[in-house]
Amino acid sequence: MTAALTPAVTRPSPPSAAAIGLARVGLELRLFVRDPGQVVFSFAYPIVMLVIFASVMADEDRPAGVPFAQYFLAGIAATGIMLTSFQAVGTAIAEERDRGDLARLQTVGTPAVSYFLGKAGQVLVTTAVQLTALLTVAATVYDVPLPSEAGRWVTFAWVVLGGALAGTVLGIAVASVGSTRSVGNGIAAFAIVLQFFSGVFFVFSELPSWMQEVAAVFPLKWMVQGMRSVFLPDAAAVAEPAGTWEHGTTALVLAAWVIIGVVVCARTFRWRRTT
Repeated sequence: MTAALTPAVTRPSPPSAAAIGLARVGLELRLFVRDPGQVVFSFAYPIVMLVIFASVMADEDRPAGVPFAQYFLAGIAATGIMLTSFQAVGTAIAEERDRGDLARLQTVGTPAVSYFLGKAGQVLVTTAVQLTALLTVAATVYDVPLPSEAGRWVTFAWVVLGGALAGTVLGIAVASVGSTRSVGNGIAAFAIVLQFFSGVFFVFSELPSWMQEVAAVFPLKWMVQGMRSVFLPDAAAVAEPAGTWEHGTTALVLAAWVIIGVVVCARTFRWRRTT
Protein backbone atom coordinates (compact mmCIF):
# COMPACT_ATOMS: atom_id res chain seq x y z
CA MET A 1 0.00 0.00 0.00
CA THR A 2 1.29 3.43 -0.88
CA ALA A 3 1.83 5.60 2.17
CA ALA A 4 -0.29 8.74 2.35
CA LEU A 5 1.60 11.83 1.34
CA THR A 6 2.18 14.33 4.12
CA PRO A 7 1.22 17.84 3.01
CA ALA A 8 4.13 20.23 2.95
CA VAL A 9 4.25 22.73 5.75
CA THR A 10 4.42 26.29 4.52
CA ARG A 11 6.55 28.46 6.76
CA PRO A 12 5.74 32.16 6.88
CA SER A 13 8.38 34.40 5.42
CA PRO A 14 10.38 36.38 8.00
CA PRO A 15 9.44 40.04 8.27
CA SER A 16 11.48 42.45 6.19
CA ALA A 17 13.99 44.83 7.71
CA ALA A 18 11.59 47.69 6.92
CA ALA A 19 8.71 45.96 8.72
CA ILE A 20 10.89 45.30 11.75
CA GLY A 21 12.04 48.93 11.69
CA LEU A 22 8.45 50.18 11.59
CA ALA A 23 7.56 47.97 14.55
CA ARG A 24 10.55 49.27 16.42
CA VAL A 25 9.37 52.87 15.92
CA GLY A 26 6.31 52.06 18.01
CA LEU A 27 8.43 50.27 20.60
CA GLU A 28 10.92 53.15 20.82
CA LEU A 29 8.06 55.62 21.34
CA ARG A 30 6.62 53.49 24.15
CA LEU A 31 10.03 53.28 25.81
CA PHE A 32 10.41 57.03 25.43
CA VAL A 33 7.13 57.93 27.16
CA ARG A 34 7.93 55.49 29.98
CA ASP A 35 10.97 57.60 30.89
CA PRO A 36 9.53 60.72 32.56
CA GLY A 37 12.93 62.37 32.84
CA GLN A 38 13.56 62.10 29.12
CA VAL A 39 10.06 63.30 28.25
CA VAL A 40 10.34 66.36 30.51
CA PHE A 41 13.82 67.23 29.26
CA SER A 42 12.91 66.88 25.59
CA PHE A 43 9.73 68.95 25.73
CA ALA A 44 10.40 71.36 28.59
CA TYR A 45 14.00 72.37 27.92
CA PRO A 46 13.35 74.42 24.73
CA ILE A 47 10.32 76.12 26.27
CA VAL A 48 12.15 76.92 29.51
CA MET A 49 15.09 78.35 27.57
CA LEU A 50 12.74 80.48 25.49
CA VAL A 51 10.98 81.79 28.60
CA ILE A 52 14.24 82.61 30.40
CA PHE A 53 16.02 84.35 27.53
CA ALA A 54 12.93 86.11 26.19
CA SER A 55 12.23 87.48 29.68
CA VAL A 56 15.79 88.57 30.43
CA MET A 57 16.42 90.03 26.97
CA ALA A 58 12.92 91.41 26.39
CA ASP A 59 14.16 94.90 25.53
CA GLU A 60 16.83 93.77 23.10
CA ASP A 61 16.30 94.18 19.36
CA ARG A 62 18.00 91.99 16.79
CA PRO A 63 18.70 92.30 13.02
CA ALA A 64 15.84 93.89 11.05
CA GLY A 65 14.44 95.20 14.34
CA VAL A 66 12.76 91.93 15.39
CA PRO A 67 12.19 91.26 19.10
CA PHE A 68 14.65 88.99 20.86
CA ALA A 69 12.06 86.23 21.32
CA GLN A 70 11.52 86.04 17.57
CA TYR A 71 15.24 85.96 16.84
CA PHE A 72 15.98 83.45 19.60
CA LEU A 73 13.20 81.10 18.49
CA ALA A 74 15.28 79.96 15.49
CA GLY A 75 18.24 78.97 17.64
CA ILE A 76 16.27 77.22 20.34
CA ALA A 77 14.25 75.27 17.76
CA ALA A 78 17.47 74.01 16.18
CA THR A 79 18.93 73.22 19.60
CA GLY A 80 15.84 71.22 20.50
CA ILE A 81 16.31 69.10 17.38
CA MET A 82 19.95 68.48 18.24
CA LEU A 83 19.20 67.49 21.82
CA THR A 84 16.34 65.17 20.83
CA SER A 85 18.43 63.47 18.17
CA PHE A 86 22.18 63.68 18.76
CA GLN A 87 22.31 63.90 22.54
CA ALA A 88 19.34 61.70 23.43
CA VAL A 89 20.10 58.96 20.88
CA GLY A 90 23.80 58.79 21.65
CA THR A 91 23.21 58.53 25.39
CA ALA A 92 20.35 56.02 25.02
CA ILE A 93 22.31 53.64 22.79
CA ALA A 94 25.31 53.69 25.12
CA GLU A 95 22.97 52.81 28.01
CA GLU A 96 21.27 50.04 26.04
CA ARG A 97 24.64 48.52 25.13
CA ASP A 98 25.88 48.63 28.73
CA ARG A 99 22.66 46.98 29.99
CA GLY A 100 22.96 44.20 27.42
CA ASP A 101 19.80 45.20 25.55
CA LEU A 102 21.62 45.40 22.23
CA ALA A 103 23.21 42.01 22.72
CA ARG A 104 19.75 40.49 23.17
CA LEU A 105 18.51 42.21 20.02
CA GLN A 106 21.43 40.77 18.09
CA THR A 107 20.69 37.32 19.50
CA VAL A 108 17.13 37.36 18.17
CA GLY A 109 18.35 38.49 14.76
CA THR A 110 17.32 42.15 14.67
CA PRO A 111 18.95 43.81 11.64
CA ALA A 112 21.05 46.84 12.50
CA VAL A 113 19.23 48.89 9.87
CA SER A 114 15.90 48.11 11.54
CA TYR A 115 17.27 49.27 14.87
CA PHE A 116 18.47 52.50 13.24
CA LEU A 117 15.07 53.03 11.59
CA GLY A 118 13.36 52.63 14.94
CA LYS A 119 15.55 55.31 16.50
CA ALA A 120 15.09 57.67 13.55
CA GLY A 121 11.31 57.27 13.59
CA GLN A 122 11.13 57.95 17.30
CA VAL A 123 13.28 61.07 16.90
CA LEU A 124 11.12 62.44 14.08
CA VAL A 125 7.88 61.94 16.04
CA THR A 126 9.17 63.43 19.29
CA THR A 127 10.80 66.32 17.42
CA ALA A 128 7.48 67.13 15.75
CA VAL A 129 5.72 67.22 19.12
CA GLN A 130 8.52 69.23 20.70
CA LEU A 131 8.50 71.88 17.97
CA THR A 132 4.72 72.11 17.99
CA ALA A 133 4.78 72.88 21.71
CA LEU A 134 7.62 75.39 21.32
CA LEU A 135 5.98 77.28 18.46
CA THR A 136 2.66 77.37 20.30
CA VAL A 137 4.26 78.98 23.35
CA ALA A 138 6.24 81.43 21.20
CA ALA A 139 3.15 82.52 19.29
CA THR A 140 0.68 82.70 22.20
CA VAL A 141 2.90 83.97 25.03
CA TYR A 142 5.42 86.15 23.18
CA ASP A 143 3.39 87.08 20.08
CA VAL A 144 6.08 85.75 17.76
CA PRO A 145 4.60 85.88 14.25
CA LEU A 146 4.67 82.48 12.59
CA PRO A 147 5.24 82.23 8.82
CA SER A 148 2.25 82.71 6.55
CA GLU A 149 3.99 81.66 3.32
CA ALA A 150 3.98 77.99 2.31
CA GLY A 151 7.57 78.28 1.10
CA ARG A 152 8.82 79.07 4.58
CA TRP A 153 7.08 76.02 6.01
CA VAL A 154 8.66 73.88 3.29
CA THR A 155 12.05 75.22 4.36
CA PHE A 156 11.14 74.52 7.98
CA ALA A 157 10.24 70.92 7.09
CA TRP A 158 13.45 70.05 5.24
CA VAL A 159 15.66 71.74 7.84
CA VAL A 160 13.91 69.75 10.58
CA LEU A 161 14.15 66.51 8.61
CA GLY A 162 17.79 67.00 7.63
CA GLY A 163 18.82 68.13 11.09
CA ALA A 164 16.98 65.31 12.87
CA LEU A 165 18.41 62.62 10.59
CA ALA A 166 21.93 64.04 10.82
CA GLY A 167 21.67 64.22 14.60
CA THR A 168 20.31 60.68 14.83
CA VAL A 169 23.03 58.98 12.77
CA LEU A 170 25.75 61.01 14.48
CA GLY A 171 24.30 60.07 17.86
CA ILE A 172 24.43 56.39 16.87
CA ALA A 173 28.00 56.87 15.68
CA VAL A 174 29.35 58.51 18.85
CA ALA A 175 27.61 55.95 21.07
CA SER A 176 30.32 53.46 20.18
CA VAL A 177 33.21 55.49 21.60
CA GLY A 178 32.87 54.50 25.23
CA SER A 179 30.72 53.76 28.26
CA THR A 180 27.43 55.40 29.15
CA ARG A 181 29.13 57.91 31.44
CA SER A 182 31.84 58.94 29.00
CA VAL A 183 29.42 59.21 26.08
CA GLY A 184 26.82 61.14 28.08
CA ASN A 185 29.32 63.60 29.54
CA GLY A 186 31.13 64.06 26.24
CA ILE A 187 27.96 64.70 24.25
CA ALA A 188 26.56 67.13 26.82
CA ALA A 189 29.78 69.17 26.95
CA PHE A 190 30.10 69.22 23.15
CA ALA A 191 26.46 70.29 22.74
CA ILE A 192 26.86 73.24 25.11
CA VAL A 193 29.99 74.52 23.37
CA LEU A 194 28.44 74.05 19.94
CA GLN A 195 25.37 76.09 20.92
CA PHE A 196 27.57 79.09 21.77
CA PHE A 197 29.65 78.70 18.61
CA SER A 198 26.61 78.29 16.33
CA GLY A 199 24.79 81.51 17.10
CA VAL A 200 22.04 80.05 19.26
CA PHE A 201 22.31 82.73 21.94
CA PHE A 202 23.95 85.54 19.98
CA VAL A 203 23.90 87.12 16.54
CA PHE A 204 26.13 84.75 14.58
CA SER A 205 27.84 87.48 12.55
CA GLU A 206 28.94 89.19 15.78
CA LEU A 207 30.92 86.14 16.96
CA PRO A 208 34.70 86.01 16.41
CA SER A 209 35.60 84.79 12.93
CA TRP A 210 37.38 81.71 14.25
CA MET A 211 34.21 80.65 16.08
CA GLN A 212 32.21 81.09 12.89
CA GLU A 213 34.68 78.96 10.95
CA VAL A 214 34.59 76.16 13.53
CA ALA A 215 30.79 76.26 13.73
CA ALA A 216 30.46 76.10 9.93
CA VAL A 217 31.92 72.60 10.00
CA PHE A 218 29.03 71.21 12.05
CA PRO A 219 25.32 70.91 11.22
CA LEU A 220 23.94 72.96 14.12
CA LYS A 221 25.12 76.28 12.67
CA TRP A 222 23.33 75.52 9.41
CA MET A 223 20.20 74.34 11.20
CA VAL A 224 20.05 77.62 13.13
CA GLN A 225 20.61 79.63 9.95
CA GLY A 226 17.91 77.65 8.16
CA MET A 227 15.52 78.33 11.01
CA ARG A 228 16.32 82.06 10.93
CA SER A 229 15.29 82.08 7.28
CA VAL A 230 11.92 80.69 8.38
CA PHE A 231 11.12 82.94 11.32
CA LEU A 232 12.88 86.21 10.43
CA PRO A 233 11.99 88.71 7.69
CA ASP A 234 14.01 88.59 4.48
CA ALA A 235 15.75 91.84 5.44
CA ALA A 236 17.51 90.01 8.27
CA ALA A 237 19.54 87.99 5.76
CA VAL A 238 21.99 90.89 5.40
CA ALA A 239 23.23 90.12 8.93
CA GLU A 240 24.41 86.68 7.82
CA PRO A 241 28.12 86.36 6.98
CA ALA A 242 27.31 85.74 3.30
CA GLY A 243 24.51 88.30 3.22
CA THR A 244 21.98 85.59 2.21
CA TRP A 245 20.29 82.62 3.83
CA GLU A 246 22.40 80.11 1.80
CA HIS A 247 19.66 77.51 1.55
CA GLY A 248 21.61 75.45 -0.97
CA THR A 249 24.67 75.25 1.26
CA THR A 250 22.50 74.41 4.28
CA ALA A 251 20.88 71.52 2.43
CA LEU A 252 24.24 70.22 1.19
CA VAL A 253 25.86 70.37 4.63
CA LEU A 254 22.98 68.56 6.33
CA ALA A 255 22.88 65.91 3.58
CA ALA A 256 26.66 65.46 3.82
CA TRP A 257 26.47 64.90 7.57
CA VAL A 258 23.67 62.36 7.13
CA ILE A 259 25.85 60.44 4.65
CA ILE A 260 28.94 60.72 6.86
CA GLY A 261 26.96 59.53 9.86
CA VAL A 262 25.54 56.54 7.99
CA VAL A 263 29.02 55.50 6.80
CA VAL A 264 30.47 55.83 10.30
CA CYS A 265 27.55 53.88 11.80
CA ALA A 266 28.01 51.06 9.29
CA ARG A 267 31.69 50.79 10.18
CA THR A 268 31.65 51.30 13.94
CA PHE A 269 28.28 50.20 15.33
CA ARG A 270 28.56 47.30 17.76
CA TRP A 271 25.94 45.37 19.64
CA ARG A 272 28.14 44.41 22.59
CA ARG A 273 30.67 46.08 24.84
CA THR A 274 34.24 45.34 23.90
CA THR A 275 35.53 45.55 27.47
